[in-house]
Amino acid sequence: MDKKLLDILVCPVSKAPVELNKDTDELFCHASGLAYPIRDGIPVMLETEAREMTAQEREKK
Repeated sequence: MDKKLLDILVCPVSKAPVELNKDTDELFCHASGLAYPIRDGIPVMLETEAREMTAQEREKK
Protein backbone atom coordinates (compact mmCIF):
# COMPACT_ATOMS: atom_id res chain seq x y z
CA MET A 1 0.00 0.00 0.00
CA ASP A 2 1.25 3.44 -0.92
CA LYS A 3 2.60 5.31 2.13
CA LYS A 4 1.18 8.63 0.90
CA LEU A 5 -2.30 7.16 0.63
CA LEU A 6 -2.01 5.55 4.05
CA ASP A 7 -1.04 8.93 5.53
CA ILE A 8 -4.27 10.61 4.37
CA LEU A 9 -6.78 7.80 4.96
CA VAL A 10 -8.99 8.04 8.03
CA CYS A 11 -11.77 5.89 9.41
CA PRO A 12 -15.13 7.10 8.04
CA VAL A 13 -16.75 6.40 11.42
CA SER A 14 -14.33 7.96 13.93
CA LYS A 15 -12.26 10.13 11.57
CA ALA A 16 -9.17 8.71 13.31
CA PRO A 17 -6.08 7.57 11.37
CA VAL A 18 -5.88 3.96 10.24
CA GLU A 19 -2.87 1.67 10.26
CA LEU A 20 -1.95 -1.12 7.90
CA ASN A 21 -2.00 -4.66 9.25
CA LYS A 22 0.13 -6.63 6.80
CA ASP A 23 -0.79 -9.97 8.38
CA THR A 24 -4.49 -9.64 7.54
CA ASP A 25 -4.17 -7.13 4.66
CA GLU A 26 -6.57 -4.77 6.40
CA LEU A 27 -6.59 -1.23 7.70
CA PHE A 28 -7.17 -1.07 11.45
CA CYS A 29 -8.84 1.81 13.27
CA HIS A 30 -8.27 1.46 16.99
CA ALA A 31 -10.61 4.35 17.81
CA SER A 32 -13.67 2.69 16.25
CA GLY A 33 -12.49 -0.90 16.59
CA LEU A 34 -13.09 -1.59 12.91
CA ALA A 35 -10.91 -3.36 10.35
CA TYR A 36 -11.34 -2.33 6.71
CA PRO A 37 -10.42 -4.80 3.95
CA ILE A 38 -8.01 -4.12 1.12
CA ARG A 39 -9.16 -5.74 -2.13
CA ASP A 40 -6.94 -5.83 -5.20
CA GLY A 41 -4.76 -3.16 -3.59
CA ILE A 42 -7.70 -0.80 -2.98
CA PRO A 43 -8.87 -0.01 0.57
CA VAL A 44 -12.61 -0.50 1.01
CA MET A 45 -13.43 2.27 3.47
CA LEU A 46 -17.12 1.49 3.96
CA GLU A 47 -18.55 0.82 7.40
CA THR A 48 -20.76 -1.91 5.92
CA GLU A 49 -17.67 -3.76 4.63
CA ALA A 50 -15.66 -3.42 7.85
CA ARG A 51 -15.49 -6.05 10.55
CA GLU A 52 -15.22 -5.65 14.29
CA MET A 53 -11.65 -6.09 15.50
CA THR A 54 -11.09 -8.81 18.08
CA ALA A 55 -10.11 -7.89 21.64
CA GLN A 56 -6.61 -9.17 20.93
CA GLU A 57 -6.33 -6.98 17.82
CA ARG A 58 -7.51 -3.94 19.79
CA GLU A 59 -4.81 -4.45 22.42
CA LYS A 60 -2.00 -4.39 19.85
CA LYS A 61 -0.97 -0.92 18.87
